[in-house]
Amino acid sequence: QVQLVESGGGLVQAGGSLRLSCAASGRTFTGYGMGWFRQAPGKEREFVAAVNWGGIANYADSVKGRLTIFRDNAKNTVHLQMNSLKPEDTAVYYCALDPAGRGSYVERYYDYWGQGTQVTVSS
Repeated sequence: QVQLVESGGGLVQAGGSLRLSCAASGRTFTGYGMGWFRQAPGKEREFVAAVNWGGIANYADSVKGRLTIFRDNAKNTVHLQMNSLKPEDTAVYYCALDPAGRGSYVERYYDYWGQGTQVTVSS
């Protein structure tokens, strides 16, 4: 079994920055992909960013140029650096792990999910 634990959420003013982190533990394996998704109140969960095992990143259009995903394979962690935050970025952010190593926007590829961390951006 794999456990994913997110950290780094909080309250920030518009234009500010936050860094989210996700640590994977439990079963040890290589070649996995990692993604971040978010769910705002009253909305469906949506893709934010993902990175494949090789480090190639994929972003939702709404966050390109503002958010950066990067991973540390030695520490089994993935981070989401969020800059120039907007009120519409307010959501619960979830990290997820795809054992097949894809850096995809497709939710069903991800077998493991964290509990989520709240990000609130005030205007």
